[in-house]
Amino acid sequence: MKTAFTIPLLCSLTALAGDPPTVPYPEGYRDWTHVKSMVIHDGHPLGAAFGGIHHIYANQKALGSYRRGGPFPDGSVIVFDLLDAKDSGGAMVEGSRKVVGVMTKDARKWTDTGGWGFEGFKGDSKTDRAVGANAATACFGCHAPQKADDYTFSRWRQ
Repeated sequence: MKTAFTIPLLCSLTALAGDPPTVPYPEGYRDWTHVKSMVIHDGHPLGAAFGGIHHIYANQKALGSYRRGGPFPDGSVIVFDLLDAKDSGGAMVEGSRKVVGVMTKDARKWTDTGGWGFEGFKGDSKTDRAVGANAATACFGCHAPQKADDYTFSRWRQ
């Protein structure tokens, strides 16, 4: 049975039976290495879906690959922490969390998405999933052109 639903920040998708392996919530990711931050403003092509303050974190396995420029080994986890951006007296500050996006590398589990499992956890929830079985369209469709960089967008800053 197909059920249509809307995923805030991502897109309108169709959930399918036979979900792929699930990506777990990345407990303790804020203690991992911070790779970079960026802000997407209104007017950017991804502004409606991903506007706000982005923080990228990498676990220990992913960190070495960031520093060398990839590829990432199985067990690598990258977290994309997206928060609303708001003005506070001329300073851009974090607002509420929109989503915690997760990429987990396991070449045997996720053969159709470059070896990466994708998930988004809505707001501050550790259980309310935004992607589920739709990783190929909700996430990997955008990441696929990044094949030369093991499907990742962020780079280690020297």
